[in-house]
Amino acid sequence: MNGYDRIMAAFRGEQPDTVPVMLHNFMMAAREAGVTMQQFRRDPAAIARSFIQAVEVYGYDGIVVDVDTVTLAGAAGVPIDLPKDEPARTSGSLLSDLQEVDALAPVDVGAYEGVQAWLEAVRLLKAHFGDEILIRGNCDQCPFTLASMLRGSEAWLIELLDPDERERVERLLQHCTDITLQFIRLMATTGAHMVSNGDSFAGPELISPDLYRECALPYEKQVVALSHALNLPYILHICGNTAPIIQDMIASAPDGLDLDYKTDVQLAHRIMKDRAVFVGNIDPSGILAMGTPGLVEKTTVRLLEVFADTPRFVLNAGCAIPPVTPPENLKAMIRAARLFQPR
Repeated sequence: MNGYDRIMAAFRGEQPDTVPVMLHNFMMAAREAGVTMQQFRRDPAAIARSFIQAVEVYGYDGIVVDVDTVTLAGAAGVPIDLPKDEPARTSGSLLSDLQEVDALAPVDVGAYEGVQAWLEAVRLLKAHFGDEILIRGNCDQCPFTLASMLRGSEAWLIELLDPDERERVERLLQHCTDITLQFIRLMATTGAHMVSNGDSFAGPELISPDLYRECALPYEKQVVALSHALNLPYILHICGNTAPIIQDMIASAPDGLDLDYKTDVQLAHRIMKDRAVFVGNIDPSGILAMGTPGLVEKTTVRLLEVFADTPRFVLNAGCAIPPVTPPENLKAMIRAARLFQPR
């Protein structure tokens, strides 16, 4: 089996020849290719070259094509800070008052330079790897998280609890849904094998499970539904301890959940087995970046043993891998996957 075959077998519920590995390593890939984040976010060839080199060095199965977490926010008009050696980040909000949602104009996502660079990079990677390595086109943010960026997280969290603002909250969420759906449609034209989004502001560390079900889940469902209509498997990622909402996350019908290292894997296994692919969830900082190869190997094997009774598993870090991660640690994780034999 090649990398594409391994990952797709897991998503079909079939046993691959070895544990599939799909890495969220864009920052590390850029650093090792000698590419600054400033170059990475603007130059599709630099993005593609970084991932190609990483696959050649580490021999993993699937690429998570990611650039930053604020590209859609930038496309929507949110002020963006663009550091040379770090991913882009928001530097303000678009809406100074939620009433301004009434005047929001439609956004043309495809006209934004950052989106075009992202899409072209996926095309270049698909042209290079074909169906040998799986290409996962990440599509930045889900609607809830995008809405928090447009409004500003502090004000947004307060207004979510105000029943008098619920109509405008829902209007902003649908505006952001339209933006997210545009990116999914555009990504579908690149040849990507599957798509994904993050919705980290919707996690239990920021909002209650009830608010997740009311204000995030209905819009995630729209994103998953479009992905499936375009014949693309879909993965949802939410940072933090997602244990209180895993059942709800699955209710959006994703093909896989990309879960943070803070989530209890035993619980995730019980809930997700035979329902969705578990993607994750080695601690990217405490284990991969700061641990020893021996600790990485031991942690990886322990995780693989939890999911040894199901093929619906893809190994990854629990979030983006830091650029300072020692290469020998990443190699130790992948080697453990290649050599793993269930007891």
